[in-house]
Amino acid sequence: MMLGFIVSYMLFRAVPTEPVYDVPYSEFKTMIRERRIQEVILRGENVEGRLFVPEVIGPQGEQATRFQSRIPAFGDSALLLEMEEAEIAVIVAPEREESLFQQLLIATLPWLLFFGFFIWIMARTARNMGRFGGPNELGGFLNPPVKEAEVPEVTFADVAGQENAKREITELVEYLRNPEKFLKLGAEIPRGVLLMGAPGTGKTLLAKALAGEAGVPFFSISGSEFIEVFVGVGASRVRHLFEAAKKNSPSIIFIDELDSIGRTRGTGLGGGHDEREQTLNQILAEMDGFSGREAVLLLAATNRPDVLDPALLRPGRFDRHVMLDLPDLKDRIAILRVHSRKTPLAPEVDMDKIARGTPGFSGADLKNLINEAAILAAREDEQQITMADFDEARDKVLMGTARTLTIEPDERHRLAVHEAGHTLVAYFAPNADTLYKVTIVPRGHALGGTQQLPEHERHTMPEEYLQDRLAVIFGGRAAEKELLGTLSSGADDDIHQATTMARAMVSRWGMSEEVGPVDLRESENHPFLGREIAQPRHYSEHSAETVDDAVRDLLIKAEQRASNIITQHREKLDILIALLEKEETLYREQIEECLGAG
Repeated sequence: MMLGFIVSYMLFRAVPTEPVYDVPYSEFKTMIRERRIQEVILRGENVEGRLFVPEVIGPQGEQATRFQSRIPAFGDSALLLEMEEAEIAVIVAPEREESLFQQLLIATLPWLLFFGFFIWIMARTARNMGRFGGPNELGGFLNPPVKEAEVPEVTFADVAGQENAKREITELVEYLRNPEKFLKLGAEIPRGVLLMGAPGTGKTLLAKALAGEAGVPFFSISGSEFIEVFVGVGASRVRHLFEAAKKNSPSIIFIDELDSIGRTRGTGLGGGHDEREQTLNQILAEMDGFSGREAVLLLAATNRPDVLDPALLRPGRFDRHVMLDLPDLKDRIAILRVHSRKTPLAPEVDMDKIARGTPGFSGADLKNLINEAAILAAREDEQQITMADFDEARDKVLMGTARTLTIEPDERHRLAVHEAGHTLVAYFAPNADTLYKVTIVPRGHALGGTQQLPEHERHTMPEEYLQDRLAVIFGGRAAEKELLGTLSSGADDDIHQATTMARAMVSRWGMSEEVGPVDLRESENHPFLGREIAQPRHYSEHSAETVDDAVRDLLIKAEQRASNIITQHREKLDILIALLEKEETLYREQIEECLGAG
């Protein structure tokens, strides 16, 4: 009301009864000399005047009798004399002053606005706290709507592979479907199941499939959603989540990325009052609050079980651990078939061959591979996805998109020599993996590559296989030295890979007579992160020197073996280099035809 009154007053005050137009001071002086002005009101430096008859004085050609102008700051002593000679009625008026009401309004308006805003905030807060009814927005912040509180449509049939993991949680399906059957016999089902595995192995999908197979509501939330700026918000959300699950029991609660809130306590800057620790404490308290009669199963997923608080892993909490491994050959074939069910495939597409060419791929990687192949096929206006699309998609996923790079002829020849050296050694080394293809087409950060596919899945690596692998890695460097007489920086990644492998053979796997079966590793390979984690050295400098000498000896022997193979088959290497420079990419059949001749 107050704001409407103020606006109405200002509008009434701002709208004149007759339009007034600004005229330049020079034009005002001309009007005086031509005796066109009837009267003038002087208010300090402001001039308000009225003409005898309407004239065109508006900027858009408007006619009016009222105008206004402004006297220069330095004054005009002849102005009054000129107006007197032109017989103009001159009225000298004081400058405009605000009325008492206006002065009071201007003085009190900021305070009125401040108090109005304060009252609005208080009313809003009270309404949010539920005192005056209405939507409880503060409660919505503390207890946001739980996601996916329905029965998923996913079942175990949609989860390809992971047979061991599915076998471990299948018995939970019967408990969720008929909990009374177990309770009558005094059986207690595990309160928490921790799904562990590398990213992309299907932990979330398996949790949804369990709920879908049992036909129970699935309450899903990410661990990061519990963490807010305000301490206590996470704990409140935990309580809300568990209350909702108990009301809808039998049900499943799934917490993704548990390591974001379940890290070992006592490591934060806030001590026991840290927000993460408050949230973790509430989760532990809620799990202890299960009476055994609520058919609520808590599932959580993580790829960092090593950082979880021990209290989460004790019996009565997450006491069942399910490991999800990277899929083997059989599982990769099944996953590819599941994700390609709605994809039109050409008759020549061989899922077995694609699966063999993707060792180490997770389920998410395989899904992405099919998607990339579909994108490539659509880009070429194809009606079906061909084997060539899958091959190109695999190279793109592994090495990056093919680059248009201008390479000088001598550098291109050196690149062909290097890759042909890898290929030749891999072909003649008896224990090396089978060749798939060799290319000198730049992709990502690589200028070329030699790809091998294992004939079967390897869970252990014999010493003779590793020695041949080292020789293959040094094949490119040995070929450059043999054919060109010089070396280049192209062997940078080769030397890094070979050194890492040789150090593992010596310090971890006991494949050196000088060192013996002693664990002298400098880092620990994390099973889920796919990288090495540095560890403090726990051995003497003498042992370190012995390891270095043994590693160097292995590498030198591997390079010498690669050089011997290249020297022995020099003529075939020349043929392979020429063919590779011509075709740029050679596949297994072409390589066998070239190296098997003569």
